[in-house]
Amino acid sequence: MDIDARGPRFGAAVTTVVLAVVLITGNAWLLAWQTLSFALGAAGGPGRSPYGWVFRTAVRPRIGPPAEFEAPQPPRFAQAVGLGFACVGLVGFALGPHWLGLAATGAALAAAFLNAAFGYCLGCEMYLLARRVAVRAE
Repeated sequence: MDIDARGPRFGAAVTTVVLAVVLITGNAWLLAWQTLSFALGAAGGPGRSPYGWVFRTAVRPRIGPPAEFEAPQPPRFAQAVGLGFACVGLVGFALGPHWLGLAATGAALAAAFLNAAFGYCLGCEMYLLARRVAVRAE
């Protein structure tokens, strides 16, 4: 079942803010929250993340029905990629080196910002590229 294309973009906007605050403050607990959000989105799809729930219950009823839908698999894959970067960032902030936490969080922030500001989902594009390569390999 396809999803409202605005939902993952809303989640990316919230993620952008959260990750920017993590970079400014170095707060590993806030990065742990974002890691949990990525994990829930990767496991159950973007609608199962906390930001997906907020979009579905508080935002979507106020902005009306969607005009555009998308398959849930690419955003779900993007959440898994974000989860990987967030986990590396947590290791860097918690155990060191600190630059590793900054670099991994910065990479996740860049990807989230691209989606939030321009509607370009880097993780989704990675998913589609991997699918094309897999089809050619068969």
